[in-house]
Amino acid sequence: MYRNMEECINDLEKNGHLIRIKEEVDPYLEMAAIHMKVYEGGGPALLFENVKGSDYPAVSNLFGTMERSKFIFRKTWERTQNVIGLRNDPVSALKSPFKHVGSGVTATKALPVKKSGTGDFKEIKISDMPLIQHWPDDGGAFVTLPQVYSEDPDKPGIMNSNLGMYRVQLSGNEYELDKEVGLHYQIHRGIGVHQHKANKKGEPLKVSIFIGGPPAHTLAAVMPLPEGLSEMTVAGMLSGNRFRYSYVDGYCLSLDADFVITGEIYPDETKPEGPFGDHLGYYSLTHEFPLMRVHKVYAKENAILPFTVVGRPPQEDTSFGALIHELTGGAIKQEIPGVKEVHAVDAAGVHPLLFAIGSERYTPFQKVKQPAELLTISNRILGTGQLSLAKYLFIAAEEDKPLDTHKEEEFLTYILERMDFRRDIHFQTNTTIDTLDYSGTGLNTGSKVVFAAAGDKKRDLCTEVPEELKDIPGFKNPRLIMPGIVAIEGSEFSSYEIAQEELNNLTASIEKKGGLDSCPMIILSDDSEFLSAELNNFLWVSFTRSNPSHDIYGVNSFYENKHWGCDNVIIDVRIKPHHAPPLIPDPAVEKNIERYFADEGSLSKVAK
Repeated sequence: MYRNMEECINDLEKNGHLIRIKEEVDPYLEMAAIHMKVYEGGGPALLFENVKGSDYPAVSNLFGTMERSKFIFRKTWERTQNVIGLRNDPVSALKSPFKHVGSGVTATKALPVKKSGTGDFKEIKISDMPLIQHWPDDGGAFVTLPQVYSEDPDKPGIMNSNLGMYRVQLSGNEYELDKEVGLHYQIHRGIGVHQHKANKKGEPLKVSIFIGGPPAHTLAAVMPLPEGLSEMTVAGMLSGNRFRYSYVDGYCLSLDADFVITGEIYPDETKPEGPFGDHLGYYSLTHEFPLMRVHKVYAKENAILPFTVVGRPPQEDTSFGALIHELTGGAIKQEIPGVKEVHAVDAAGVHPLLFAIGSERYTPFQKVKQPAELLTISNRILGTGQLSLAKYLFIAAEEDKPLDTHKEEEFLTYILERMDFRRDIHFQTNTTIDTLDYSGTGLNTGSKVVFAAAGDKKRDLCTEVPEELKDIPGFKNPRLIMPGIVAIEGSEFSSYEIAQEELNNLTASIEKKGGLDSCPMIILSDDSEFLSAELNNFLWVSFTRSNPSHDIYGVNSFYENKHWGCDNVIIDVRIKPHHAPPLIPDPAVEKNIERYFADEGSLSKVAK
């Protein structure tokens, strides 16, 4: 397959998967706006040949469709999938490749190979690169598809390294251009373990940022891999060529990358990083993150900078995530016994919301079933890697009919029909959530809730707005979202004290009308029409704008021995003062990029 990015681009173009944009394009907002319009239309990969302010081109939307992604990896996909399937002892396949001929593993393809020198690189400055800013309020230019490489200070060497995708801020804020960059990495990241060890030694951590190279290297940086299987090994398998590297000045260089930035992170040295338009559909705000002092910057003669645009789903990372799930989707079954499926819901920004299917085998002799094993499985899910950042987990036992978590409305309906809301809601408070989620009580801090369902159907769900939710003083415009879920508008959120009073009035009104079994979930919103317009709006707003411990209320709610239950769940998803602002494109830029899609423009046949 491809040895570098240029080979991939030429192959995509030859087969109708890529268009060249020959006009000069401004990296400030324009490139991102063009990318988003083309992605939304299911369009091709884009090669920006003439980036204003840089001699280097940039490419985006490589992974914009599953069809194109599968095309890129068509010769190595099955082999890599088979290797990752060897989950019980993946390392054995590499140590004894001839025992696993069926998996296609060969040491000649999988194991990295060390070279000497800098290869085809020349030294440049960061300011020579395309400095791409995506959203109007971003803090500066960012690298959105980096491969950030670090080694274990206690066990140096490429096979004990970590390759991760953490955003890299190149300019803006307090960073001294060409001398400093910001590294934003969240909790549960391998580089954090390496920095912790370096800090304990009182030493700086050497870091190399690889950009570009074969697309397989980009994919390897974000894949959840079984312990003992190196990202560098997977990069080699997926690309069909061994990962080539060398050491210069003590830093690892990927000799296949287009750009490499080397530098050091010193103990306790940070600078403000952000804001940045992120995958939840909001800006992640400015916070202190590690500062990397730049040592040297390298580029190939014909280097091409790959980038993507991050925003409210779906975006290119949606397709990227689907690709990774197909490659590694069976991993969770091996890691957590009893799990059939876990789906991080993309429409809700991935981390906030999980749907899961589990087993219920503890008491097969009982006629009346209730969640038991499901709760054990839930704890395992919420304690596993990136899944531990979730806030909401809806989990059901598959019994009399097959379930599919990717059919979101059908899956939620199944759960709402079977849940006992007085028994089957379980909270975790004062715990960790996604760094990018500002619905909690602080950075990385919030709560979680599990909604579990097992057993027979308990209720029929309403298919229109119930009379009990009409004409409630202080609330208006009730709208059906889906069976059993209704959105209703309240006044603008001002404080949790006032919200408690408002919710008391709402629950009292419903209780006075005799209850509402057919509508187990009510969403208190700023705009019920928007929530009900499509399911994705409901999923996005409801689970990115609420903190379970603070924003879940209930009709006839009660505490019993510290357990909370209710008859109907009410989730307050109104915008709160501490929430991050949503991403809004610049109208002037949107209008300005129309020239590229006009009859004489490079994109005249795209996104019409």
